[in-house]
Amino acid sequence: MSTPELNVKHRIAVIAGDGIGVEVVPAAIACLERIAELHSIDLEFTYFDWGSEYYLQHGRMMPVDGLEQLARHDAVFLGAVGSPEVPDTESLWGLLIPIRREFRQYINLRPVKTLDGVASPLASKEPIDILIVRENNEGEYSEVGGRAYRGLPHETAVQETIFTRLGVSRAANYAASLAAARTGRLTSATKSNGIIHTMPFWDEVVAETVAKYPGVTVTHELVDALAAHLVLKPWTLDVIVASNLLGDILSDLGSSVTGSIGLAPSANLNPEGDFPSLFEPVHGSAPDIAGKNLANPVGQIWSGAMMLDHLGHPEAAAHLQTAFESVLREGLGTRDVGGPSTTTEFTAAVLAAIDVIDAVTAIDASPAGKPAAAPAS
Repeated sequence: MSTPELNVKHRIAVIAGDGIGVEVVPAAIACLERIAELHSIDLEFTYFDWGSEYYLQHGRMMPVDGLEQLARHDAVFLGAVGSPEVPDTESLWGLLIPIRREFRQYINLRPVKTLDGVASPLASKEPIDILIVRENNEGEYSEVGGRAYRGLPHETAVQETIFTRLGVSRAANYAASLAAARTGRLTSATKSNGIIHTMPFWDEVVAETVAKYPGVTVTHELVDALAAHLVLKPWTLDVIVASNLLGDILSDLGSSVTGSIGLAPSANLNPEGDFPSLFEPVHGSAPDIAGKNLANPVGQIWSGAMMLDHLGHPEAAAHLQTAFESVLREGLGTRDVGGPSTTTEFTAAVLAAIDVIDAVTAIDASPAGKPAAAPAS
């Protein structure tokens, strides 16, 4: 990624969405605005009221020209999608998946990292620092399939998994480039002992791709064994590349072993920058705690840091990450991580930390001098 031009305006489309999204997005926006002011970054936020409430009123998750509206922006900042009143097939396939596919966001990047002040359910205190690269446009989440003989005893459902050489190789390339900049260790999630066509193809293309990176070694690990690995010895893993479904499951497991899924950020990336990328927390809409001021905003704030890095502001991203990490270190997290803070109180503490942390100190304090985010493209 090239250095951004001075005084360039970054146009950010904001979709708070559903449930706790409407609580954590304003929290993260407040932090982003404070960071932008201190680092002289011009962020222009445009808000869209799309989501399940919009669906209940209009029969759609977003307008017919919604993707055209988003395409005019440099990034999309999403809170959460999902409501008990709207089928998941409508909420997901009506908003998030069309954005990922129309804008060729073929990489889903999810950092998994232990944070000081957050207790892991694991007995070991070994630090965990993993990047999970999930193929984001095809695989198990294809639209190929259907149902037949509805309502009859032999009713049938068919869902096809689609892997292409292009899709697998570009995910493997991205993951290998990350591994090359870290320890050189890449783990590929597979299930080629049971799924006899698509997963061996995945293994072959990953191996061929990684062979182009002399400093990177790849281990192909069956996903059931890898799930156990993530629980028993996650600190021995560095970069994981996985298909759409396997990456989705493994990243949720990874965030759980570090203390809370509420901490987990993600980036849906179009690495070439031809289309806007989308940044969102992993936690979902959590309707059980929505409106109670209990939501953990770290996943959303951390996603904002990843967005800053993607837009070409690594120093600002490191500053923001160091700020929220310092608040967690002081034991001021929200209840899901054993802290006393409400969403509002935690956000106020992060804003205060932003003001007192020196930007240079933030860069030095962050892992490898920068937050976990995308490599240069």
